[in-house]
Order: sequence, then structure tokens, then C-alpha cells
Amino acid sequence: MRRAVLRRSVAAATAWGSRLPALLRRVYAARGITSERELSLSLEHLLPVSTLEGVAVAVDLLLSVRRRGGRIVVVGDFDADGATSTAVVVRQLRRLGFPDVDFLVPNRFNYGYGLSVDLVEHIARRPPALIVTVDNGISSLAGVAVARGYGIDVLVTDHHLAPATLPDATAIVNPNLAGSAFQSRGLAGVGVAFYLMAALTRESERTAPGLNAAPPVAALLDLVALGTVADLVPLDHNNRILVHQGLRRIRAGRCTPGVRALLEAAGRRIENVVAADLGFHAGPRLNAAGRLDDMSIGIRCLLTDDPAEAGRLASQLSQLNQDRRELEARMQQEARASLEQLTVDATSLPLGLCLHEPGWHQGVVGLVASRIKDRVHRPVVAFAGAEEGLLKGSARSVAGVHIRDALAAVATRHPNAIVKFGGHAMAAGLTLRAAHYDEFAAAFAAEVERWMSPEDARGVVYSDGELDPAEFRLDTAHLLREAGPWGQAFPEPVFDGHFEVISCRVLAQRHLKLALRPPGGPSPACDAIAFGYFDDGGAVPFERHDVVRAAFRLDVNEYGGSARLQLLLEQVESGRD
Repeated sequence: MRRAVLRRSVAAATAWGSRLPALLRRVYAARGITSERELSLSLEHLLPVSTLEGVAVAVDLLLSVRRRGGRIVVVGDFDADGATSTAVVVRQLRRLGFPDVDFLVPNRFNYGYGLSVDLVEHIARRPPALIVTVDNGISSLAGVAVARGYGIDVLVTDHHLAPATLPDATAIVNPNLAGSAFQSRGLAGVGVAFYLMAALTRESERTAPGLNAAPPVAALLDLVALGTVADLVPLDHNNRILVHQGLRRIRAGRCTPGVRALLEAAGRRIENVVAADLGFHAGPRLNAAGRLDDMSIGIRCLLTDDPAEAGRLASQLSQLNQDRRELEARMQQEARASLEQLTVDATSLPLGLCLHEPGWHQGVVGLVASRIKDRVHRPVVAFAGAEEGLLKGSARSVAGVHIRDALAAVATRHPNAIVKFGGHAMAAGLTLRAAHYDEFAAAFAAEVERWMSPEDARGVVYSDGELDPAEFRLDTAHLLREAGPWGQAFPEPVFDGHFEVISCRVLAQRHLKLALRPPGGPSPACDAIAFGYFDDGGAVPFERHDVVRAAFRLDVNEYGGSARLQLLLEQVESGRD
């Protein structure tokens, strides 16, 4: 579906940062940067650990357990944020002298999400002194209650939006609790874990200097960067610091063997790693374990200090990721077929779209929802069948529709349809009674209509404007690469302009490969590629000397030992002024 290309507005007052190249001043201003301090990504500008509410109580609880020699079980989530959160907490607790620290990640197909009652019953067979949840737990009211009934303390660390009633945990650390004054609500689960471990390390050093000395928790920032980028949380200033510092460690070779192995398995060069490599290569390999198998494989990869073992586990994760891609491709094809049956024209699709096929895999429906959302530019919920007459759904949203709040509104009006749900603005999960699928689909479509109009569903590519012909250079691409980290809510720069087509061909029946010459630009022309331009083959759409309008990102294409400028096309269409 064709998208509109809109140029970002730039504040008029951009005198700050005059030492920066004009291109960077323009890009940063369009992202709301108003001072040079916001560009400083040193750790000294990180929000103080003590300002995250609940940390002090949580630290006292942990130290009490250590004094008693109690056993701790860390319960994680089955995605990359949960895996990295688990690894950060387990590694640092062990390094701080906690005598018995184990982890457990619920198999999504047996226990579902979070600290469920069944999972607590399993843990209670050998009851620990403390359960620590990471990247989950804020909605686990029943599970926490059962644990406390067994006399097990529970420390909840989470970043998801809290329900109206909080679990009766011994301590809670979550920047998104009502009334929280912490200035970075966008912390990922691994960011919350990092803050807690930083506070614990500092208090341990204060109360017992030299005893159980451990490397600073900053040594684990590579894990924090990976989880933060993979979870698609907004890269506000605080998160950009965490990601930048983690990337610095990775590039310097000072990362955990598991992070190195994941990147090397994806063919990434450690010294050149950027945030996108974490989000599109390392993160999906971790996520594949939780989607198709058992996330403990991924966590063991992040916990081991043996490079050989890390390599073996990363190889397993790569194979799982390949299996996931093949399964996802089939499911996407079925989803597109369903769309064709629903669609008479672009306006016939409901603004809130539900899709379901009985054979879909529970672990992959979120990816299908995401891909279809990108295709039709509206919120999508994809469902897979589950046992006992239930459907497991995964929702993905677009800007302007808070998907968790939309689900909450549907649940209020249709209390018998949704069994449970949770999530945040752009992604959510839910369990639905299969008999109520049609009722939910209609209610969801109606609710989304309260949030957006058909005009909003046309899709938009936001551009930072045109480049000067002299800026189509490899060093410009390097400049922008180093100017990040880029990510959610701090997007990588996209530019647009008109080009002359020098050549055009189709690669692997899906990708469009072009050579484009900017007006007045250098010769030879720039390489350009539009990944996934075709669903399954198609005719070459442009001929030599055609004029096209393209929206693109500048990329460094490293192949055969040399680096070349490449345009990654977000959109390309025929066009003349």
C-alpha cells in the first residue's frame, strides 16, 4: 500500500550545536533536541539510581536474603528483554556473593505469561526465600498471592503499565506506577533490572567495602543495550545513554561471550555494531527461543563465560530463528490471503483488524500482526488456537492508538469475551474465548474508530528533507551511523528526493535493486535497494532514465572487503515535479 512522504518540521532556533555539521543540526532539531546536553551520552548524565521509586526497599530486601543465605529464583519473560533482564540480575547477584541464585522462564505454551499460579506451584516444590520477577509480574496478582501464601517473598521488577490493583508483593520497582516521578518512563525491563543491580552494588560496597567485591554493573551494559533496543521502548535521553554505552563496550570487545556470539552468528562485525544490529539480528535470535522452544537456551547463552559454549548456543538460536522465519513466511502468506478475501478496496478493511487461522503458531502471531500492521497501517490482532476453547492473540498498533487502553475499553464493554490482556502502547497480548471471536473483532474495530480515521490509515514515511548532491557520500553515511543510537521515538534519518534511474532489476523475486543518480549528483550512480518490494515476484517497475521519487536511508554496504554507499529505500515511485 502506497504511503505518503511527509517532511518533519524543524524548530527555527537551531543555533545550539553550531560546531555540528548542518545536516546533524537539522536532524537533531527535528527530533526535539533543544540543547547540547541532550547529545551527551556519558554515564554521568544518567538519571540517578536513587530516583527510581521502590529501589531502596528492594535493595534492603535483597541484602536481607543474602544475610540469611536464602535461595533466590529469578523469573523472566520469554522475549529478548526478559532474557537480558534475567542475565543482568543473575550475573550481578552471583558476583555480589549471593550463595544460591537460579532462574526460571515459564514455557509460554505450558504456563503462559508472567508469574502464574501454576508456575508458583512448580517453584514451591523447592521453595526459595525470594522470587524476583524481571520484565513481568506487575499483573500477576494471583501468582504473587499464592507465593506469599507459601511464605515466599516476591520482588516485582517490571516496566509494563500497572493494573488498577497492584500485586501484594514484598517490594515493587516499576517506573510506570501511578504517581511515579521517575523521569524516564520508557525504561525497558532490562533497564529496571540494571537500575536495581546498580543500587544493590553501591549499597553492598557502602556497607561492606571490599567484601564480595564485584565488577561494576556497568560491565553488563551490553546486555542492557540489547534488551532495550530489542523491546522497542522509546529511546529517550536516558535510554540512549544506556544503549550508547552498551554499544561502546561491544565495539571494544568488552561484551559478554553470548552477545558476541549472537552478533557473529548473524555475520555482524563487532567493531562496527550499531543499534539496528541488536534489533534486527541479535534480538530476533534470542526471541526465536521463546517463540518456538525454551528461552532458557537464550539465557544460558547470555550467562556463560565460555566462548565455545556461547558459540554452540548461538548456533542453536540461529537455527531456531531460521525455523521461525520459515514458519512466519507461511503464516504471512495465509494472512495476506485472508486480507484479499476481506478487501474490496483500501477503505473496506476495518480500522481495527483481527486475523485468525486455526493452524497458526502462538509464538509467531505477534510477528504476523506486526508485518500486516506495517502493510495496512492500522492496528492488527493475530490469533492462534489454544486449548480449552481459547485463542491466544498478539496485537500491534500504530501511532495514535494506545493498544492496551483500546483493549481495556473493549474488555469493559464486553466482559465475557476477553479472559485476560496486558501490554503497552504499541504491543499487547490477550487471551480470548473462541466463541466470542466475532464479537471481539467487531468491538475492536469499533473501538479503534474512536482513535483514528480512515485518513490516518494511509501510512506515512516521515522524511528529514532532501540531501544536497554533495552529501551523497560514504562519509555522510558514516556520520549518521555514529550520530545515533537510533531507534523507537528517535528514528534513524530518512531523506527524500528525485532521482534518475540508471538500472533496475529484481533480486530473489522479492527485492528491487536499482542504481539511482541524484540531480547534479556524482557519477557513477548510487546503489539502492528496496527490500521486500514484492510479495512473490513481479515485473521490473522502472526503466532506464525514468525519474522516481524515493524516500531512503543512507547505509554503508560492506562487501568483499570494501565499503560503499547504499540507499535503503523506504518508498520509491514514479514522479516528476
